[in-house]
Amino acid sequence: MKSMFLLFTWLLPVVLLAQDPWVVTADKIDPANYYGETVANGMIGIVSSPTPFKVKDVVLNGAFDLYGRGRVSNILKTFNFVNMQLSVDGTDISRFNQVTQLSQSLDMKHAALTTRFSFEDKATIQYTYYSLRQLPYSALVDVVVTTHKDCELIPASVMEAPEMLNSVQPYYNQIDRPHVSISLLTSTAKSPTGKLFIAASNSFLFDEPHGSEPALIHELWDNSMHLLKFKKKLKAGETYHFAIVGSTITSAQHDDPLNEVERMTLFATLEGEKRLLEHHNNAWDELWKSDILISGDAATQQQVHSMIYHLYAFTRAGSGYGLSPMGLSGLGYNGHSFWDTELWMFPALLLLQPAIAESLLDYRFRRLEAARHNAWSHGYKGAMFPWESAASGNEETPVWALSGPFEHHITADIGIAAWNYYCVTQNKDWLRQKGYPLLKATADFWASRVERNGTGHYDIKNVVAADEWAENVDNNAFTNAAAKANLRYASQAAALLGITPDPDWQTVAANIPIDKFADGVTKEHSAYAGEKIKQADVNLLAYPLTEVTNVTAVKRDLDYYEGRVGEGPAMTHAIFSILYSRLGMPDKAFSAFKNGFLPNLLPPFGVIAETAGGTNPYFATGAGGMLQAMLNGFGGLSITPAGIVQLKTGLPAQWKSLTLTGIGISKTTYSR
Repeated sequence: MKSMFLLFTWLLPVVLLAQDPWVVTADKIDPANYYGETVANGMIGIVSSPTPFKVKDVVLNGAFDLYGRGRVSNILKTFNFVNMQLSVDGTDISRFNQVTQLSQSLDMKHAALTTRFSFEDKATIQYTYYSLRQLPYSALVDVVVTTHKDCELIPASVMEAPEMLNSVQPYYNQIDRPHVSISLLTSTAKSPTGKLFIAASNSFLFDEPHGSEPALIHELWDNSMHLLKFKKKLKAGETYHFAIVGSTITSAQHDDPLNEVERMTLFATLEGEKRLLEHHNNAWDELWKSDILISGDAATQQQVHSMIYHLYAFTRAGSGYGLSPMGLSGLGYNGHSFWDTELWMFPALLLLQPAIAESLLDYRFRRLEAARHNAWSHGYKGAMFPWESAASGNEETPVWALSGPFEHHITADIGIAAWNYYCVTQNKDWLRQKGYPLLKATADFWASRVERNGTGHYDIKNVVAADEWAENVDNNAFTNAAAKANLRYASQAAALLGITPDPDWQTVAANIPIDKFADGVTKEHSAYAGEKIKQADVNLLAYPLTEVTNVTAVKRDLDYYEGRVGEGPAMTHAIFSILYSRLGMPDKAFSAFKNGFLPNLLPPFGVIAETAGGTNPYFATGAGGMLQAMLNGFGGLSITPAGIVQLKTGLPAQWKSLTLTGIGISKTTYSR
């Protein structure tokens, strides 16, 4: 049965995805087997639902409080300020089974999620969600109703608090001017412990000139829900259009959320829908100047666009926020930042959107002092970054997960990411101000972390490996190799800046062991005996690290470990794909690429789950790995101290060409 299930989840989304390079359409929706799409702008994530006029979640980046899972801070849902109600001739449309011909589509080019359906024989209805790219705290719903009979509409904008919020207070504010009248539907609340103050507000946008727009009625159902509605009588064949624009913010982003959220909604309202959407589309057009274009494979092209879209949607330049494995697609992994950011998603964004990559490093840099304290409290020097990080930069891993105290390779992952950002941008000012402080602090950590047991035996003991099934092991291959890279890069960065590097860094790097079996295969850790592994570990030494460079050694490790991977997360196969590409085996690389995500697709949009059979989308970590397979594997891009170079790699037989546009700070185009 399991193989049948995997075949179904593999094939169904691909059929849906093979239509258009930019639009994913779901026209066969089963509410019992529905995994939503997300429209997001790096701050607000709106997750779709099959229920008419409803969304599943509205998630706000950077807003965390202690509640629920694991006794650690979790990302918060904010007010659902984009839900609606619609009554047609006295019948409220509120259930999936009340409508026919329901379909939903995601326009990835402009981050627009549209739902269409018919209601009886009376009307055809369409509404589209936008998280406005140019306004980080604002979103818009565009609604079009076409009547087939004379009927009366009663649309309502609903402001509803999720259950986790406390002390909810509703507000209704009418602002009148000679040329405009604006009604603000606003609510505030406190987060579960009262740590944060949260506010949301929305308003209608009408096409009618001032003075002839519909009269609005405010209804307070209870403190957790109130709405604003109007009546509109339409003749058969008429099309009526209106929109709702709203904003949300918390005290994590502003000292005065209530007043500021109403100011932002007023700003968006007076911009008007035409200008709002024009600026939104322009912002997305600018992002898409950095793209991956495949000729000869429409299905893969659309899926690659989906991967890029989600990484772009979950991040934004200048925010200084982290990137969770599930992005803004819900509450998965509590919204925390792991190594998923630096090792899996950051590298693709670094090549496609260096400004976004810089923002991800800003998130770590701003929490450097917390990492220093973490190292000190564990008896080490320098900075020890937490395995799971949220707002404070303190450790946020639930205590039952040993990765919190022991999965130390994340500190090296962050140092390596800082070095790679310099390599791509060649920005010495940034390196001096932010990059080198990160590299120095992380290198100092490793110099104190090793146990100096003689030449070639500066051991790193008692860690959770990158292969997380290997807990509390000694001399894990990836941890040791990443530490060595971190130490080397810190020395190189110091030399570039005219700073004398700590000579101990090179000594330590030269003496950290990488264990081998008798036949030369790299040993995952000192006690490893060939058992199944969760995910890539040793193979990371060939890419993204350069610890293993000999072609024979790379192939030997690949042959040994590829068959030992269990049902772990998606991104492992991306590493296999990159290695096969660089070994001159493009068809095997393409097979590994497809194995990394096709079995993980979920209906009706083909969103990526973490594992085959998993149900927690959207797994942005996996998307980041697959995009590295495109950029660094098939595309041959390699990051060196002198910048980006292109290696000689081949393409799968069915592809005609591969073009990578807008790469790096110079926005270079690379072709294959």
